[in-house]
Amino acid sequence: MPHVEIVQLLVSPVHRLAGRPGDGPPELPPGELVTSAEVRAGLGIVGDRYFNHPAHRNASITLMAAERLPQPYPADLLRTRRNVLLRGVDIDAYIGRTVFLDSGSGPVELEVRSAARPCAWMDTTLGPGAQRALRGGGGVRCRPLTDGVLTVGRAEFGVREPGDTAPGT
Repeated sequence: MPHVEIVQLLVSPVHRLAGRPGDGPPELPPGELVTSAEVRAGLGIVGDRYFNHPAHRNASITLMAAERLPQPYPADLLRTRRNVLLRGVDIDAYIGRTVFLDSGSGPVELEVRSAARPCAWMDTTLGPGAQRALRGGGGVRCRPLTDGVLTVGRAEFGVREPGDTAPGT
């Protein structure tokens, strides 16, 4: 089973990047970067702005690959506003698949639904040219299929093929 690293987890209770990017980013509250996050099937991450939000149930969790952030942009979820920053897997290549992450407390299955396209805010929060540089690599939007907990650190990563069953079922 391949291993990846969960570099950062972000649970943000409110949407922060609103208005015009030219006005600059708003001040972000402390505590949005966490060491673990509780995932609920069909609902999202407990405490996050998209948790149990009907318009976002099919895209309530966003994942991004740290390797996709071009230099000199920092690998920092406070700047990209994704939920899970991974190292060791090109998550953008898994659109249309079901993947899982297991950081030690059992697998969390995620249906990778669509690209999380970078917006104009990336040029403000990361730096000039970031929006263009992240095209095709800005992360993915996922629907959680199982309950579980994600924790910063080493994790197993895998793909569920149609007809597969989770271990222990």
